[in-house]
Amino acid sequence: MKGPRYLNKKEAELLSLSVKPNEKGRNKARYYISDEDYDNIVSLRIKPNKRKFVNTQNKLNKNGEVISSLEKLQAKPIDVPDNFEVIKISTSKTTGQQWIQYAPKQVDNVEDFDFESIIKKYIDKNITPIDVNRLSDVKYNKDFDSLTYTDVHIGMDTDADSNTMYESVWNRDVAMDTVKEMIQRTLIEQESNVLFVDELGDFLDGFDGKTTRGGHALPQNMTNEEAFDVALEFKMTLLYGLVGSYEKIVFNNITNDNHSGSFGYFVSEAFKQIAEVQFSNVEVVNHRKFINHYFVGNICFLISHGKDDKSLKFGFKPQLDFKGVDKIDQYCKRNSIYKKADLVIFKKGDSHQMLFDYCTSDDFLYFNYPALSPSSNWVKNNFKLGRRGFVNENFSGLQNYVKPYFM
Repeated sequence: MKGPRYLNKKEAELLSLSVKPNEKGRNKARYYISDEDYDNIVSLRIKPNKRKFVNTQNKLNKNGEVISSLEKLQAKPIDVPDNFEVIKISTSKTTGQQWIQYAPKQVDNVEDFDFESIIKKYIDKNITPIDVNRLSDVKYNKDFDSLTYTDVHIGMDTDADSNTMYESVWNRDVAMDTVKEMIQRTLIEQESNVLFVDELGDFLDGFDGKTTRGGHALPQNMTNEEAFDVALEFKMTLLYGLVGSYEKIVFNNITNDNHSGSFGYFVSEAFKQIAEVQFSNVEVVNHRKFINHYFVGNICFLISHGKDDKSLKFGFKPQLDFKGVDKIDQYCKRNSIYKKADLVIFKKGDSHQMLFDYCTSDDFLYFNYPALSPSSNWVKNNFKLGRRGFVNENFSGLQNYVKPYFM
């Protein structure tokens, strides 16, 4: 089975591939090769740490002359270049020979990211707000509104091999058209002066063509830099389109998921620093835990992507099972949520389905939200075409009015 892999020019030549120009900001290009060919390339990247006999001790006579010596079979100290880290060490059981594999260090700390230049770039950039005509004297009768979207998967290539059953395009232009549609629909459904925008994870498709766990390769149509720019432009466009119509907007971003991981956090943190500097009526909260919660009056919202960035291979299911009930119930008890809330709503993404469950649990509601991105080729071939969209909700007391919108 072939998949996308990044190779330098020499590696491509070794596989007799037609050499491509390196992608912007990289010293490699993307090729579609078999797992066997890639394993062979990886083996060439591994640096052997060969052993040889080293003189470790000399015995001298009274005249200072060497009369005997002791040699041991030793390897040279492992020398890892700056800004690289060891990811694998292999040792032969028969000879003791060692191999070391290292890779560039990943940027995991927000302190290592150059937010200053990003903020300056996007504050100076003129993104025109969406113009929707509204009456200035409208009196709203609901307590607050919400807009929930998830699984945007910016950078995903929906037809990398040009053989998809259902053709769809997911690039910068389509993403921008989508966010403008979200803005217009949210303003049409506006019934209060307060808005909560919940983004439930997998905002970007991956980093370096892989999931946040590095578990498997992903077909992508953007470089890391391009995906970052489009992702931040998406969020800034959404902000500028809505900020003039609400007295207060709170953005909740899930940054613990199985596709975006730290990459998604960097985008959301840049967005937070830009948005809160520009607007006094905007608050951005970037949630780093697998399950998080916030209160609006007597309603508690539990928000999660559904899978995390490290531990869970199988996360929360679209149809709530007893294991999921117990996990959510224990979280609520641990955080004394049942004592404080009159209504508990658990919100998740990941499943790419809209399924609102009011009945399985007597203690909380269980809401799955649809993916905003179109289905990947893998999903279309293994399941079906699927539907993409987002959900607007209005809340009055403990009553919520759900208004899904499919594209």
